[in-house]
Amino acid sequence: MISKTEVFKDIENHLLYDDKPSSYLNDISNSELFKEYPLNWLRDMKYTMQSPKHHPEGSVWNHTMLVVDEAAKEKHKSKNKRVFMWAALLHDIGKPGTTKVRNGRITSYDHDKLGAKMTEKFLEEFSQDREFIEAVSNLVRWHMHILFVLKGLPFGDIEGMKKHTDLEELALLGLCDRMGRTGADRDEEMKNIDLFLDKVISKV
Repeated sequence: MISKTEVFKDIENHLLYDDKPSSYLNDISNSELFKEYPLNWLRDMKYTMQSPKHHPEGSVWNHTMLVVDEAAKEKHKSKNKRVFMWAALLHDIGKPGTTKVRNGRITSYDHDKLGAKMTEKFLEEFSQDREFIEAVSNLVRWHMHILFVLKGLPFGDIEGMKKHTDLEELALLGLCDRMGRTGADRDEEMKNIDLFLDKVISKV
């Protein structure tokens, strides 16, 4: 029987080399291994719903599969494809643990913060490369700051984001995140990402 470590390596190979990693991921997500720690954290995304207004594609898993496929198209622009693709897969891993229904609205406040901690624990099960683990975790931790900056929200930590991430890598992940929604407009989202970079760079 294939081990969890072998599945991790297989996932990584498909993330790095497939045009549509979601095909493999959807297949493997139905395996018994996805019921075991920490792969069960990925499985939990399949049963976590999102706001239909912002995510008409449905579950966190459905969104993540769209993001991963977008990331596969964009990874040639990344300075570290391995970090970038794992961040695409794990960016919303914190949503199952933070999703609540408040006044009829589905929210997942602080899923980025919880997700960063979960990303570290997830990757530590398979890798001892601290630089790799921290780089992925940091992209997960700060990925929501694109929205915070664009909307001028007060609870962002711009200096922390600039200290702990490569802004171009974060912006590339952000583009894929925003494109990972049913009906997303690429031209509009690229303008949003350019605006994010302009706003952040102007604060340097």
